[in-house]
Amino acid sequence: MDRRPNRWLIVALGVTQITSWGSIFYSFGFLLQPMQQALGAGRDSVSGAFSVALLASGLAATPVGTLIDRFGGRGVMSAGSIAAALLLGVLGQVQSLFALYLIYAALGLVMACTLYEPAFAVLMQVYRDEARRAISVLTLFGGLASTVFWPTTEALIAAFGWRGACTALALVNLLVCVPLHAVMLPRGAAADPPSAGRGAVVGLRGSQLREAFADRRFRGVAAALFGYSLVFASMSVHLMSMLQEKGLSSSSAAAIGAMVGPMQVLGRVLEMRAGRGIPVMRVGRVVITILPIALMLFWLNEGSFALFAVFAMLYGMANGVMTIVRGNVVAELFGREHYGQLSGALAATSILAIALGPVLTAMLWRAGGNGYGLVLPVLVACALASVFLFVQAGRARVEPRA
Repeated sequence: MDRRPNRWLIVALGVTQITSWGSIFYSFGFLLQPMQQALGAGRDSVSGAFSVALLASGLAATPVGTLIDRFGGRGVMSAGSIAAALLLGVLGQVQSLFALYLIYAALGLVMACTLYEPAFAVLMQVYRDEARRAISVLTLFGGLASTVFWPTTEALIAAFGWRGACTALALVNLLVCVPLHAVMLPRGAAADPPSAGRGAVVGLRGSQLREAFADRRFRGVAAALFGYSLVFASMSVHLMSMLQEKGLSSSSAAAIGAMVGPMQVLGRVLEMRAGRGIPVMRVGRVVITILPIALMLFWLNEGSFALFAVFAMLYGMANGVMTIVRGNVVAELFGREHYGQLSGALAATSILAIALGPVLTAMLWRAGGNGYGLVLPVLVACALASVFLFVQAGRARVEPRA
């Protein structure tokens, strides 16, 4: 392949995003209970394996991004898909909790090589100034991962047991992701000089990551995304319990939860249509402000299904658009040079928050007398802090460097 924009590249990456997210990330929720029974371990112990995977993914995000900057995404993403197939196959044979943790630690590295961040880096290299729209289209595919793989994984477990399901998921990665990554992704990294973002000329120089963290804009965005991801991860894990504590039945709570995914896709479609030409940081300011509004609506609601539905719409759309913001903010502020490295660093902060959020929420739940009365105001405060940090990052002055 040459480097001219190719719509089939987005289709190929879209298919692999659905498959990678679905088989590696979303499958854990369905494998949790049967793995717990097979290993004779507590649910907290088995759940810890997935937290280890997220932490490993966060630690690997920056090195993986640096590799893509230097060598392109074909080798990295192909190797990740091969490893995914091998590890999912081995997961189906696991016999001990220790082995489970080792496998999921390795799957965390696979996530860093196959999920959004490496795909965004590839699109940034190929599409250059048109990468924002390409990233938006790709996230539409990614939004279908749970829709496709939740029923698929459930059906595989019902038909073949959880061990057989792992083998089937391994084969899907081997037969779908490996050839698409190996054939459709371009060879090598971008050969043309990178375009400048708003801060690239007087902003970062070279590939030194410490320069990024010395920049107030980068630190502010990273801190804001950490807080945002902490809130989103906490709500995602505890949403059903929170809704039921508010008085909703299990079926009504499930209906509210089911609205979030489609709203994410709707948010991305609206961003593609209405956000063109608007700076990413400006879109981000609007979207990140929606989160505390949605949370306060949830917090103050005393059981109205209609108001919870409005919450789900705002919450889902905000998260859908924030994925696009996260994928484009580095290029807008600092240009495309070293995009993989810098976006990997931002991803690392978000992934760390995703790993910590549910655990910290559980601690607050316990401190609040086994209830969410203390959790919600803390999450609202965290969301408001994220808004402040993001807005300040956009207003930070760019100092010329000699």
